[in-house]
Amino acid sequence: MPGTKKPVSVLVVIHDPDLNVLLLERAAHPGFWQSVTGSQEDGESLAATAVREVAEETGIACAESDLADWRLSNRFEILELWRDRYPAGVTHNIEHVFSLRVPSGTAVATAPGEHRDHRWLPWREAAAACFSWTNRDAILLLGLERA
Repeated sequence: MPGTKKPVSVLVVIHDPDLNVLLLERAAHPGFWQSVTGSQEDGESLAATAVREVAEETGIACAESDLADWRLSNRFEILELWRDRYPAGVTHNIEHVFSLRVPSGTAVATAPGEHRDHRWLPWREAAAACFSWTNRDAILLLGLERA
């Protein structure tokens, strides 16, 4: 049975002042490292989606005003592995990019069942570790603009 997930999502690159980037390892897919991601819910702004996903996936509380909205979106093909989460016939997603700067040493509490581990990596290493090209490119942009 097809899912109901909306094919509009956010990507939130969380980093500290030294450009160490937080990556999360997906619980169901060991080795799939990523930044915070999540689908927009009905009636929710993109910034509200980002705030909710950051809290759900990391335990980090933030406000919309803490986020940097990059005004950048990526269209990508949804992996076959996850297509059943979306309505029948949906094959592509639009992802909107945000970042969140947090103090060094910020504690992280990953969502049980969704992520199995987390790590902070220097931006170049974090980019190389991501399975998603959109996530990799966002981290590279962050590093190049701030380095």
